[in-house]
Amino acid sequence: MSTRSTMMQPGGFGPVFARGGWIVDEAMFRLLLDLEVHKARRLRYSVSIVSFMVERSDTVSDEGSSVAESVARYLRGTDAVASWAQGVLFFLLIDAEASHLPAILERITARLQTVFWSAGGSSYPRTAVRAEDLLRQALDLLTLARNEGGNRLYVAS
Repeated sequence: MSTRSTMMQPGGFGPVFARGGWIVDEAMFRLLLDLEVHKARRLRYSVSIVSFMVERSDTVSDEGSSVAESVARYLRGTDAVASWAQGVLFFLLIDAEASHLPAILERITARLQTVFWSAGGSSYPRTAVRAEDLLRQALDLLTLARNEGGNRLYVAS
């Protein structure tokens, strides 16, 4: 059986493939983001991240999947999603510019049948040049979107 098509045991090291994007833990996400930003700098392409929080979804879970698994199904095979504390998800979107984020998020929220969500986005090299700055921007904008009533995406500019 292929490693790519099987789920790893909880607490195991390494990514989990979910019929789309990869599901990783916070430490792996930070590593992937840092590596990808360095590679994007050399090869001159965009890397975007989205911080995303679902307050309520009407999606009936098939196979008992988590929100992270559901989201990963709608990402490309090059992308990753990580579940962080307090229900925040982060998406790593390879070769996606900031201008692509609203369409990507619209597709995901429609398929998840979300009732209430908030999101923040940032993009290398448009809004930040360091991985930590991308994370901070996305999380700050998620907080702003949530405080202003939710159901919106704010992207750093």
